[in-house]
Amino acid sequence: MLCSLAGFAATAFGVATPAAPGTEIAQQVISETVQPLPVHEQLEALAGHGLELSRSTAGQSRDTADSILSRLGVSDASALAFLRRDRGVRELLDGRLARMFSARADESGRLIELIARYPAPKKEQINTHFTRVTLRPDGRGGWKVDKQLARLESQVRLGSGTVGKSLFTATDEAGLPDGIAAQLSEMFADEVDFHREIKKGDTFSVVYETLTADGEPINWNEGAGHLLAAEYVNGGRTHQGMWVRDALGRGMYVGLDGQPKKRGFLASPMEFSRVTSGFAMRMHPILQTLRAHQGVDYGAPVGTPVRTVGDGVVNFAGWQNGYGNVVEIQHEGERSTLYAHLSRIDVRKGERVEQGERIGAVGATGWATGPHLHFEFRIRGVHQDPLQVARSYNPAPPVSRAELQQLASAARTQIDAARSVGAVRSE
Repeated sequence: MLCSLAGFAATAFGVATPAAPGTEIAQQVISETVQPLPVHEQLEALAGHGLELSRSTAGQSRDTADSILSRLGVSDASALAFLRRDRGVRELLDGRLARMFSARADESGRLIELIARYPAPKKEQINTHFTRVTLRPDGRGGWKVDKQLARLESQVRLGSGTVGKSLFTATDEAGLPDGIAAQLSEMFADEVDFHREIKKGDTFSVVYETLTADGEPINWNEGAGHLLAAEYVNGGRTHQGMWVRDALGRGMYVGLDGQPKKRGFLASPMEFSRVTSGFAMRMHPILQTLRAHQGVDYGAPVGTPVRTVGDGVVNFAGWQNGYGNVVEIQHEGERSTLYAHLSRIDVRKGERVEQGERIGAVGATGWATGPHLHFEFRIRGVHQDPLQVARSYNPAPPVSRAELQQLASAARTQIDAARSVGAVRSE
């Protein structure tokens, strides 16, 4: 169950005391008979009011003008013909776009207004703006289209639930976006094994930020939201955490005691893979000479997603001789990582990326005997064993100790409120 949280503050409550003897307020009961209008007059009055029906739906991959209007409860031949033929609204039928539709129709099903909302056209605007297309009758038997770039608004919401079959089934039932559910498991990944330790009866309570388009949570870019605070109770053990960030937007998960919830770098650039060649001397598979292997190779099928192991900025994205398609990322503290032999590159030079973000896919480009990822970690230009770095490096929180204490106090209050949402539902 979830609810929105427009604002959160401490509230003072007062308790009224009984009135002193002799100061009671006089009471008077007044009764008055109200005579309703005759039924035929009520019906005539209702007939004078036009009814409007409103409905919303999410876009589907195989949408047509017919299917969209049908789901919206609209029966309007003129609107249908316009959507079919007009080039200006053709984008509304593009199943590759995540789209949200809402419509108002009169009692006969004729369209009064159709609004479509979908991502902004430029990647750098996707977390700040959305495209709004409005279709209305023009008063002359035709239709007019208004297309705007509008700002997304941030909204804080609460959610909670109890695990039954699986965590993600429970988060779906609680109405949480998939991205928030993934962040919940990421926040507590070092404390709870979400593959093997999930138990029926585990509970979760979350406070999260979601982006809305005209008040409706968006359904693209994983909802473009962020988990702000959470609690997960696993087999009776309680785990709590929150998201903290500095003025530049750089952030991390920490416990309510201020300790980092996750390591500065992931141990692997892929969720599922196997190490085929470690950080050591080896016989080069192509040159057939004994030489130091300055990274780690992970065997995986072509197309397997590759993720950045830490926050940073893309320093290079392109072709590098024997490495084939390469992405290099510059991290803080003169640390950098390299991802080679990619089949596809999903980022560009200068782009900021967050830990776990997809940057490409496994391939066999360059000098490669088969599909795999070659991964390197460098500190001040010197190659390091990536597995050792991942185990040893823990960054400091990006805010002061005093700020952490204030944020933790607020997080506790919000988690309590989120937990109470589930308690109300179970009553």
